Amino acid sequence: MESEFVLEMLDVTKKFPGVMALSNVDFRVKPGTVHALMGENGAGKSTLMKCLFGIYRMDQGTIIVKGKKSYFSSAADAMAAGVSMIHQELSNVPQRSVSQNIWLGREPLNKLHFIDHKKMTRDTSILLKSLNFDFDPSAKMADLSISQQQGCEIAKAVSYNASIVVMDEPTSSLTENEVEHLFSIIRDLRSRGVAIIYISHKMEEIFQIADFVTVMRDGHIIGTYPVAELSNDRLISLMVGRDTSHRFPLVESAIGDVCLEIKNLTSANPRSFKNISFELHRGEILGFGGLVGAQRTELMESIFGIREVADGEVIVRGVPLNKLTPQNTIRLGIGLVTEDRRNTGIFPLLNVTINTTIPSMGKYKNKIGLLDHRRLINDAHEQNRQLKTKALSMETLVQNLSGGNQQKVILSRWLMTVPEILIMDEPTRGIDVGTKYEIYTIMAELVRMGKSIIMVSSEMPELVGMSHRVVVLCEGRLTGILSKEEISQEAIMRYATQFS
Repeated sequence: MESEFVLEMLDVTKKFPGVMALSNVDFRVKPGTVHALMGENGAGKSTLMKCLFGIYRMDQGTIIVKGKKSYFSSAADAMAAGVSMIHQELSNVPQRSVSQNIWLGREPLNKLHFIDHKKMTRDTSILLKSLNFDFDPSAKMADLSISQQQGCEIAKAVSYNASIVVMDEPTSSLTENEVEHLFSIIRDLRSRGVAIIYISHKMEEIFQIADFVTVMRDGHIIGTYPVAELSNDRLISLMVGRDTSHRFPLVESAIGDVCLEIKNLTSANPRSFKNISFELHRGEILGFGGLVGAQRTELMESIFGIREVADGEVIVRGVPLNKLTPQNTIRLGIGLVTEDRRNTGIFPLLNVTINTTIPSMGKYKNKIGLLDHRRLINDAHEQNRQLKTKALSMETLVQNLSGGNQQKVILSRWLMTVPEILIMDEPTRGIDVGTKYEIYTIMAELVRMGKSIIMVSSEMPELVGMSHRVVVLCEGRLTGILSKEEISQEAIMRYATQFS
């Protein structure tokens, strides 16, 4: 009898040293459906998909694809069987073209068995056009925006004529219009009978695009439900195992004097931001909103001293900062949680202790200039304990932690420097709802203690729920500053689209 499922993963178990990542998991997906896979960071979602895709070897279990028992020892095996995966962390070759990336390892050959570049470019052009992507097949990947690179990953997955496509946080770098474009592609694939396994922490996306939801928690399947039978609160409760009526904590703090003043700051890059002025107060969370291309990240990196500025002033507690360098800004009590956790946040091949203490190691030198390792390790452990970072030990490589726990390590790093001002660029991107709330609580506690936070976010509810005021940028220009009473998603979007 033919199975009603295009994919069945039965009794899947996967252990890592000291951790049961998956325990007797059963996961089934029907063809022509969008099946969301939900759970907190560390629930086992990515591990399950890596077992499917041949990246991890299962300790036990069975995979059945289109009624046929399958075993994938590599990603190439999975793709040959019609299983494609779009990873959250992009894995392209930056110095190669779009077409070279899409057909990497399976390039078309001419009669002389050389790569047929004309055919490869032509096939790429047809593929991109079918998906309504308008970038050049010959463009270098490094020259594309993150959202365009994401589009290439989608095109590559589609090019395999896959019957199953796994999408891991596919909208994390997309604007609202780009998300709708992605959803139109997903609907088209679904109409062709393709099964989409959709991993996302954005609740509104799940209710908009998914047909079914499977919830995981602590390596177990909690259940599979039709989306129509779930509410937002019910889904969150299933994920975290507790009631979460309130999405954001109450942010109570006494707003004090100005601690940071930005006057007419202009980037050295003529295509970036110009004449930006704003003030940050003690005890304030100052949100920054805008669409992709608004230059929010570029502005924050310039204030921190990573990027060069052409003009303007940065004044910290009344004192102009004459030379913008990370060393100077850290010395003055400013920390930066970067937007791209994987590429500019963590040091993946170093352990939790080193990742936590890198900017503050100077204060752990003893009288003869050597590091006091015992004190350093103890302090790093205590800071991560306070933030409830989950790791086997402080010696665990940070790349082996979930995204939410990596973010906690980065937060611990900056809290070790005892900052007065913390710049947080997309602080909850790619993080589950439970860990988001924990980070929001940390932020609320910091401002209650009199610290100040600049929070860049592409999530409208986050800006509305956590900010005392919101600064909005559009194409490198400051278009509006909203007071607490004025903040709304509509107001932020209105200022975010005031194009010149």
